[in-house]
Amino acid sequence: MPRRVVVGMSGGVDSSVAALLLKEQGFDVVGVFMKNWEETDENGVCLATQDYDDVRAVCETIGIPYYSVNFAKEYWDRVFRYFLEEYRRGRTPNPDVLCNREIKFRAFLDFAMKTGAELMATGHFCRLDKESGVPRLLKGSDNQKDQSYFLHLLDASQLERAVFPVGGMTKAQVRQIAREAGLPTAAKKDSTGVCFIGERNFKRFLQQYLPAQPGDMVDEEGNVLGRHDGLMYYTLGQRHGLGIGGGGDGRAWFVVGKDMEKNRLIVCQGEDSPALYAPALRASAMHFIAGKAPGERFACTAKVRYRQADQPCEVCLTPDGGAMVRFEQPQRAVTPGQYVVLYKGEECLGGGVIEEALER
Repeated sequence: MPRRVVVGMSGGVDSSVAALLLKEQGFDVVGVFMKNWEETDENGVCLATQDYDDVRAVCETIGIPYYSVNFAKEYWDRVFRYFLEEYRRGRTPNPDVLCNREIKFRAFLDFAMKTGAELMATGHFCRLDKESGVPRLLKGSDNQKDQSYFLHLLDASQLERAVFPVGGMTKAQVRQIAREAGLPTAAKKDSTGVCFIGERNFKRFLQQYLPAQPGDMVDEEGNVLGRHDGLMYYTLGQRHGLGIGGGGDGRAWFVVGKDMEKNRLIVCQGEDSPALYAPALRASAMHFIAGKAPGERFACTAKVRYRQADQPCEVCLTPDGGAMVRFEQPQRAVTPGQYVVLYKGEECLGGGVIEEALER
């Protein structure tokens, strides 16, 4: 009897091809669409309807059963509350990381196992090495699409039951397979919005949940240059949308800090300004996929944002469960609320939440 695998299907091409490949490999495949956000557009149409229609069309083309499950409450309680609280604190969270740990690889994984499945699959661009006993999370073969950054909070028990069928492919190969199989998602563009919430005017979206508190925009000496719409709308290193033009020495302005006490946004001029760079950071809540760190102090590489090239660094664990990370080269726009993710070659070791950038 073939092994059952439940595929988390988003309505995109990656999860569509993941389901197709598993079916061709002889698995008993079940497609499941996760609805995790309850909202309609101005016409009263559920925003997830089109994606579910795409999942249904793909599953019918492949010839596999499909279902829909609703984890909206779990998403709100486990991910969105944290998301709002971080913005309220003036930080810049990455909800996709938490969504993977709490929804896709916890709530959904539990659901999949209760259906009698042995494995759960997604369309993530990453790979697994299960040969050495403890599963190792590896980067996807397509460097431009690697998504291991978003999965660094998973643990070995979650990865043991996971499958990533497209992780060893390039995006171009995935689309080619979809075209050849006649999948209706073959040409569907990639989603770039917040996990499960989708693409939208982000400022308008946040205003629905958090009151805006406009204030002064100042330079590093405290000179008032203009007004900001609310600290939550800005992130460190941001250049566009400041509304203060050239001025000063004519170079572009960038966000370099937030004064929460005085509700001031701090900016500086120039892409190469020292205020934009930090040689070290302090992180909290360090998590290691293997269950333990390589050592109390160790060398590796790290990313402080998705798509960043790996940066050589030294990690020193701290007694409070955090770490000090010192880089060989200063890093641009080290942002509290984001994640520092650690690598040893192709392997993702884990990571933690960035608390502050350090001068040394």
